[in-house]
Amino acid sequence: MAHALEPGDVAPDFVLPGGRWDGETFTTGNYRLSEAHGRPVVLAFYPHDNSAVCTRQMCSYSNGLQQFTDLGADVWAISPQGLRTHAEFARSNNLRMPLLADTGRTVAHAFGVTAPGVGIRRSVFLIGPDGRVRWQHVALVGLRWQPLEKLTAELSRTRA
Repeated sequence: MAHALEPGDVAPDFVLPGGRWDGETFTTGNYRLSEAHGRPVVLAFYPHDNSAVCTRQMCSYSNGLQQFTDLGADVWAISPQGLRTHAEFARSNNLRMPLLADTGRTVAHAFGVTAPGVGIRRSVFLIGPDGRVRWQHVALVGLRWQPLEKLTAELSRTRA
């Protein structure tokens, strides 16, 4: 596994295809991290659409999306599956944040969260409005995720 980015590091810019479910339509487009500068971004890397743990994690973040929005933050979820799988995952679970397709795992590699056999480690990076990593958590095993309360507390603390 490559070394994960640490707080203070500049987050590497990237462009990934993604889509967002609005309750009726899965709208696709490209997501560029540098275009989010000026706002905090929560990047949630997860191993696989429709797995039990990933589904619970993404539903938790989607259900709490307003709490992130109230803190001025965007939430982007990233996994190696393609847009077709993301659209199905978003529709079946009413996921409201963008799901980005890192099919080549290039962004996961740039953030240091790839691992042999696992693919992508369950990880969360809080990127400040200045494009720097403010906080991160990279799971070793990946069966547990950072709860909404922890992320919003860290976001409140780091956005100042």
